[in-house]
Amino acid sequence: MSAVPANKQHLMVAALTAVAMVLMIVAYFSPIWWVSLTAPNYPPDAFPDGIRIHFHFNGVFNGCQAAGKGTRMAGEIIQKDISHEDERYNPITDKGKDFDQGAQGLDCVHEMNTINHYVGMFPIATGAPVEKPLAKFFFGMFTVMLLGFLSPRRRTRVLLLAVGFTLVAGWMLVDQYVLGGLARHVAQYVSETGTFFNEPEKIKVWGDKVATVTHLVIAGTLIAMLILVVGVARMRGFSLLLALVPALLPVVFLVTYAGWLWFFGHNMHPWGAFTLKPFMPTVFGEGKVAQFSTYSYPYWGYALLVVVMVCLLLALLIRRRQLREGSAE
Repeated sequence: MSAVPANKQHLMVAALTAVAMVLMIVAYFSPIWWVSLTAPNYPPDAFPDGIRIHFHFNGVFNGCQAAGKGTRMAGEIIQKDISHEDERYNPITDKGKDFDQGAQGLDCVHEMNTINHYVGMFPIATGAPVEKPLAKFFFGMFTVMLLGFLSPRRRTRVLLLAVGFTLVAGWMLVDQYVLGGLARHVAQYVSETGTFFNEPEKIKVWGDKVATVTHLVIAGTLIAMLILVVGVARMRGFSLLLALVPALLPVVFLVTYAGWLWFFGHNMHPWGAFTLKPFMPTVFGEGKVAQFSTYSYPYWGYALLVVVMVCLLLALLIRRRQLREGSAE
């Protein structure tokens, strides 16, 4: 690396960081992981991917493909299979829902919530209720960090961070408090959770906790941005964190995803028609829950994150050598 002229090293760092930054932004809008449930009751010709959902950084989305008509919905399927097995059966999909609409109109997020309800799991909306609405601000912060990392000069880097973080902080505070983003999110969380869990007082407590934790995370994010600016201004090697933190996104996502799966599998409730012992849902690969086969795999958005990590780690190695040689500040 020392044989490479300093200006070429700067160009290499800039190119790798720019590619990583673009792919990171694309990954935010991309499906990162997918999960599917299949059972004999869901014929492949009507449900080619089973009951499938896609995990993004900012939420969980329908992953079902349009298929043949006349397919029964989850409520009807499960009713036939388990109503005779457990007298606690109490269907929750009878509120005017058309059981003959077929997979073409199927909302697989709702369907998976319905299936989860029968085994006593929390609704999907209760997973990562703070991380999802704040993800866009985290990515805004990471983008500013990479813009700062692009510069080999400390003064320019600090200026970019100060201006960029100020804009991100203003965006976050205005969106969450002035424009009511936090209040809307909590209201939506309470509403969606209440669709499957009829205990309003308990749900309100959950909503209050989501609001409280969100306040703390926002404050922590503001403090983290301040620490980054001060640290980069005062400590020479501190700037390496500007690329290292975004580089760890695929690891952070996987750990967070596994943590929430553990939460879902170890916090079962007695509303389920089936009683299951606490278990760890499948993070990667195939598994089995009751009569359902489960599939959980990374999607193309996760591949983008891996490329981001590789690019940033290479850029970090070059910048670290530059810091040692004095060609970067």
